[in-house]
Amino acid sequence: MGKAAVVKAFGEIRAALAVLNAEVDAEVDAAGVVPFSVADPLAGLADGCLEILAGSREVEAGIAALKARAAVKYAESAAAVAGPDVPVQAQEMAVAAEIGCVLALGPRAAGSFLATSHAVTATLPRTLEALQAGVLSWSHAVVMADETACLDAVGAAALEAHFLDPDAPDPARGCPVGQLPAHRFKAKARTWRERHQAGSIEQRHAKGVADRRVEFRPDQDGMAWLSAYLPADQAQAGWNRLTAAARGMQGPDEGRTMTQLRADTFANAILTNGTPNDSDTPGSDSTSGSFTEGVSAVGDRVQAPIRAQVLVTVPVFSLMGQTDEPAMLDGYGPIPPSMARELVAGGAGSFYRVLVDPRDGAPLEIGRTSYRVTKAMRSWLRMRDGKCPFPGCCNNSLDNDADHILAWAKGGTTGISNLGQPCPKHHKLRHTTGWKPTPATKNEPPGWTSPTGRHYQSEHQDWEPTQWPPGWPSGFLPEDRNKPGESSLLEDALLQHLAV
Repeated sequence: MGKAAVVKAFGEIRAALAVLNAEVDAEVDAAGVVPFSVADPLAGLADGCLEILAGSREVEAGIAALKARAAVKYAESAAAVAGPDVPVQAQEMAVAAEIGCVLALGPRAAGSFLATSHAVTATLPRTLEALQAGVLSWSHAVVMADETACLDAVGAAALEAHFLDPDAPDPARGCPVGQLPAHRFKAKARTWRERHQAGSIEQRHAKGVADRRVEFRPDQDGMAWLSAYLPADQAQAGWNRLTAAARGMQGPDEGRTMTQLRADTFANAILTNGTPNDSDTPGSDSTSGSFTEGVSAVGDRVQAPIRAQVLVTVPVFSLMGQTDEPAMLDGYGPIPPSMARELVAGGAGSFYRVLVDPRDGAPLEIGRTSYRVTKAMRSWLRMRDGKCPFPGCCNNSLDNDADHILAWAKGGTTGISNLGQPCPKHHKLRHTTGWKPTPATKNEPPGWTSPTGRHYQSEHQDWEPTQWPPGWPSGFLPEDRNKPGESSLLEDALLQHLAV
């Protein structure tokens, strides 16, 4: 009876798929076909296809949850049938091999699928529930399993609640996690984990520094990959420098793309005496900050100059050395506080310090030395958005454009609440198609509305209150924020402490 029910259920699913395929294949004016919209069949067909895509995503998530539960049940049943005499490792290999054959997966992929299935069904109940409801994709579930693998049960539950429970004490803001691409969810989950997991990021960073290396991997067509595993500040600054140099080479007579220019600049750097200084790079962006020497954050690693513009957001007490909270490196994510302290205090003028308020984690103050208004506003946009605000885009702030949401010609003001920072591709999309940004605020980036009228939220920065050091007098802080442009008692005390 059970197997017959399974066969019948999948038969009904296949029949439903046939109906949906017929809808997609049908001509707008085909006889006997009921259009999505009688008033406008063509627009109705377009909207109907989007509905099919949205429904397919939900069904795929539900099927993924079903596969995970079935895989775990099979593993448990197979272990019981095999009995206690079969070695555990051999039994796990046998189960993974069977699942791999059924799903046409290789041994490694089958083992990974089974491990994630165990994690989701046994330790991540909110994730399983969201999968079954079609809220999350399997790729999101893999991220959740990976990011909670090093946490205890309490930590894993807290990470799940932050992203999946709207009633959590401090839920994730902005675009729901299921509507983010999985790689963007991974970045946000990693940031949360680095802030909250037990153990010191300093210790783990020291191990990572010890593991730094360069790797070579042959590829097809006479090509190969050369990659480096480096401390985040060096890697991010190097990427930004390559970008700035490539941007400076662009012009009407330059036929290479930005990607090709970065690759050629990188090859020139390692095969000759290095990349040119900024004074030798034509077209360098003087509005983004000057290139100056940087300081390494860990003493035993190779000392190397850093000549790129980077924004470092540092919890105030972490900057003072009284807590060990991670800082945020623009375009990368969490970094050890020791790295941040050296970057902002060791003469690295290209690393702009951003302090955050201990009360709620919101931006408090941008470094005030030698800032013009336009430069400060661009830095605030970088703090607020973190990247291009278009859904799923990863382009970080250095290469983005400042854009009026309500055009200046239509009465728009040049204020933070009327500015976005789309990347060049999505800036062009906004002005050449029906995609339009929605209103922003001082602390929230704009969302987007598509030509079909569907609204998509952007990601929001997950600001949260910073850790208070033991014995700090919390009553020292004023209850109300100061007016814009006025420093607070907290700022004055910090600036005096730091001797900025």
